[in-house]
Amino acid sequence: MEKSLFIPLREEGLTTMFIRYDFKTDMVRLYAAKEWENDFEFSKYNHSWWIGGIFTEDARYLNTREVWALFEKYGQREYLEEVIDLLRAGKHFGIDIYYYEKYDIRFMMNEHSRKLGLLNKSHAIMAGGIRRHSYDEPEMDVIIDGLNLGRGMSFKNIAGHLPFGGCKATVTMDPLDMDNMEIMGFLAFALDSCRDMTGPDMNFPVEMSDVMIEQGYSMQYTGGTKAKTGATGTPTAYGVYLSLLEAINFNEGVKSVADKTAALMGLGAVGWYMGELLLEGGVSKLIIADLNPASVQKFIDEHPGHLIESCPVSEVLFQKVDILSPCAIGGIFDDESIANLQCKYIYGSSNNGLKASSQEEEIRLAQLIADRGITYTVEWWHNTAGVICGAEEYLFDGTAESLREKVESIMPSNAMMALKGAKELGITPTEWVYRYCEDLLYK
Repeated sequence: MEKSLFIPLREEGLTTMFIRYDFKTDMVRLYAAKEWENDFEFSKYNHSWWIGGIFTEDARYLNTREVWALFEKYGQREYLEEVIDLLRAGKHFGIDIYYYEKYDIRFMMNEHSRKLGLLNKSHAIMAGGIRRHSYDEPEMDVIIDGLNLGRGMSFKNIAGHLPFGGCKATVTMDPLDMDNMEIMGFLAFALDSCRDMTGPDMNFPVEMSDVMIEQGYSMQYTGGTKAKTGATGTPTAYGVYLSLLEAINFNEGVKSVADKTAALMGLGAVGWYMGELLLEGGVSKLIIADLNPASVQKFIDEHPGHLIESCPVSEVLFQKVDILSPCAIGGIFDDESIANLQCKYIYGSSNNGLKASSQEEEIRLAQLIADRGITYTVEWWHNTAGVICGAEEYLFDGTAESLREKVESIMPSNAMMALKGAKELGITPTEWVYRYCEDLLYK
């Protein structure tokens, strides 16, 4: 039987569902509703109607008991229980769900924490990117990905000194048609309803934010091509690089990558610039890998005079180098892969690099990395410059120069604070940063 949170919604003509979990009491609250009709005009969002309006005279609302019965009716109760167990394991606030049946768009806002954003003087109380998934991906994988990323954003926002809770929006839909104002209006409405400040992530074009702002749909989308702060990939890589320099300085007393070897996984918006920073810093050899061979060749061609080698993506993690910089997919460090690492430093931008679904499991895996003599801190502590970029645009209408100043102020001091704190307590930097952030989120 197919398993999906959207099956009961689709079958009953419902549009909305909230799953709420309170980790302090272990209580669960469920809510489902029909809040609009199939032909509702989302293209007019923020033009002739707004959040909080009345969208149908045939509204329907279900409480916790009724939602459980609904999921039982369609054979999805055990699946819903599995999702709630994930919320329980990660101390997540919940999931907000919006279903646009006309285009079969399945929007889920995976909320880890709202705490830091409740008194921040802006509409958005959370910050986290929005990414698109395809219909052939198992929904449970999408949920796990979204929850892990949302949890990471709570900590990442602390690392970035930002007044926002953490979340991640995952949308299962066809590739975005930015000329379809019904779809753009719906995505704006769903995001604004969740009170998130976002930036387009995997499989959504950055131009999406430009359209949202210019067409008057939402001011909560950032990171477009016309933002004065520039693309988020550049400051993200810069923050990772500055953190790497601090780690080398902490261990070796020199703040430089000169004459070191490095392996880079992924040549996307962040990885490409990370590779350039490593070359500019003087690495003696750079090994690169990307799923797109054309990107690898282009990088080599555009950087003559440097020793650059390529290798298969499946082999890049295990190169014998000083520096490993994963800047692509997450979930790459587990017991088996860690046992085969041959590097001295791991500093990259990949989210959820540790293949884990809980904080405790991440701490365990980080200890395995440390046991191999590798300096590593969980990535959300140093890849946060992307969300700093979004906040600089959203809160301050900042520029690339003001953003650079903040990245240079925050990231090196963060890195050194974690390394020193971990050494003093005899724990890994990953465990130290989690301890540092826990009181802000859970007490």
